[in-house]
Amino acid sequence: MRWVLAALPTAVLACVLGLAFSGAAAPTLVADSGALVRWGLPVVTVLSEAAAAVTLGGLVLMLFALPRPPEPEQTARPTSTRAKERTGDRSRAGRSDRADGVAWTLAARVVAWSGPAWALLLVADMVLGYASVAGRPLGGAGFGDELAFYLTEISTGRAALVTAIIAALASVACVAVSGYGTAMLAAVVSFAVLIPVATTGHAAGTANHDLGMTGLFAHLAAVCIWMGGLVVLCICAPRLGRDLRAAVGRYSTIAIWAFLGVGLSGVANAWIRLGSPSGFLTDYGLILLAKIAAFVVLGAFGYLHRQRTIPKLPADGGSRAVFWRLAGVEVLVMAAATGLAVALASTGPPVAQVPVEGQSPAEVLSQYPVPPAPTLARWFTEWTPDLLFGTLSLVLAVQYLRWVWRLRRRGDSWPVHRTVIWVVAVAAFAWVTCGGPTVYGRIMFSAHMLEHMSLVMVIPILFVLAAPVTLALRALPGRTDGSRGPREWLLALVQSRAARIFGNPVVAAVNFVGSLILFYFTPLFELALTTHLGHIGMVVHFSLAGYMFVNVLIGIDPGPARPSYPLRLLLLFATMAFHAFFGVALISMTTLLAADYFGALGLPWGVDALADQETGGEITWGIGEVPSLVLAVSLAVAWAKDDARTAKRLDRAADRDDDADLKAYNAMLERMSKDG
Repeated sequence: MRWVLAALPTAVLACVLGLAFSGAAAPTLVADSGALVRWGLPVVTVLSEAAAAVTLGGLVLMLFALPRPPEPEQTARPTSTRAKERTGDRSRAGRSDRADGVAWTLAARVVAWSGPAWALLLVADMVLGYASVAGRPLGGAGFGDELAFYLTEISTGRAALVTAIIAALASVACVAVSGYGTAMLAAVVSFAVLIPVATTGHAAGTANHDLGMTGLFAHLAAVCIWMGGLVVLCICAPRLGRDLRAAVGRYSTIAIWAFLGVGLSGVANAWIRLGSPSGFLTDYGLILLAKIAAFVVLGAFGYLHRQRTIPKLPADGGSRAVFWRLAGVEVLVMAAATGLAVALASTGPPVAQVPVEGQSPAEVLSQYPVPPAPTLARWFTEWTPDLLFGTLSLVLAVQYLRWVWRLRRRGDSWPVHRTVIWVVAVAAFAWVTCGGPTVYGRIMFSAHMLEHMSLVMVIPILFVLAAPVTLALRALPGRTDGSRGPREWLLALVQSRAARIFGNPVVAAVNFVGSLILFYFTPLFELALTTHLGHIGMVVHFSLAGYMFVNVLIGIDPGPARPSYPLRLLLLFATMAFHAFFGVALISMTTLLAADYFGALGLPWGVDALADQETGGEITWGIGEVPSLVLAVSLAVAWAKDDARTAKRLDRAADRDDDADLKAYNAMLERMSKDG
């Protein structure tokens, strides 16, 4: 605990030194907010980020690394004499030597304190943030009214207020954690607190606005998981006993992913804010170099953990000195990096994060430069850096291939055609979300419909045929100590009530077709065109809606019970008819969808918005029918194969029992004829 308690002073000291070096907390000539605000705001930010890290890291550790306490019926004391002797022996060995879930309970207590502390610190950060922006000291006449106006009328203030409200909800969820379900709920709400923080961390209208928001969210989330997970692990280590080696190993795996996330998002954020290598020579760049050095040192510590610390940890709950020699120093380095990060955020970067002037209407509305006029080649050469979907595509491809390789190493086989289908599906997803369909989909309705229909109709067929859930369940190792790993969470998701509801054939079909009406004939469509969060929501929703519907029809993976083949064909024909109707409706419309957006773009290479919408309707009709025809043929073939398997099974049964069922049926008919 000495190392953990020393982390906060280390973080604050690093922040103060960074601010003193850059001069970010120096008095201003005009509208100075005072020393309390200038120095208090970054210190409160350090404390807030520390509380956020402990909350998020602790929840992730509870969800994926620590064994949960057994159910009451599993801990009932045995009544036999021999059992009592065994119980007494275990008690003498020490409670910490058992997989009794004490560390999980301790982590839950830590999260129950850090969650509310995070919410309160965000409120203090909100008040100090207004004082800093307004350039006036705390208190004074009219301060409360001005603060209320800032929080309700100014975008930055509204984002801070939303952040505090979500944090308050998260704190309630953290206090109520009692099992895996409530822990997952608390984690989801807690990570949602970072969303408004990320949206205000990179000014709207600046270059690479979307990349900056995604990069900042990924950076904050990865840092919190990495640092907070280690802090909570250090707190719980004395209570882990024989589970320490397993818990440290699982945290190490989590830390590798967090390390990669911090590195990738850090490169993206630095590229946006530095502008050129010369930016490293500024105060901002020098502090960034110190932070990079801490990052490299932490990476080295992680390597030493995997190579030296984990193998030397005692499996019987013995001395943990080898763990503390490395983990304690690592906590302090992480704390120093956190303080430097806050000082860095308070220092002006070489590339000012202000809206770009002189933009065309299309650039203002889409928040992206206008690409050249579309040609066949440019559909495949124009790309946009999307950190979320680009990284997701890479991870999906690599992880699937790793699972296949794991099966082959232990002598199991996996169909090659499924691997090929998966790679093609991931490549298509990356192209649709980062390539020409997205580049031109921001400013052309026809390109948007190509993107949309590919996500909802074409790519899901490939993902379903690759059977990723079956592969994962075969490749991922299971756990028996009461903790949950990826395999246990995947099984829980497949068998969950939500999966049964959304996997219901009728619900999946209604969601599949109803989403089109709800999306395109409400403000949701324009929201997806004008905001990065709306675009992400559109891609995620329609990809999942298409996957769930196709999985009901031709799915291979385990999941909710699928309907009979006649009902599947009926659902498919109904959706085919609806897509045809929707496409014809778009072709026939004489008014623009999202008219305030598409009608005001003024593209330099000239586009008739209404004619382009008609083309989008034709794309909807064409792309909707071709995959549906493929699905219909696949269903017919699967139906025929199922009938053939059923016939063979009945023939084998008849051979075994000398056709007893048929003879019994004929005997029943003979009796009925005699009675008549």
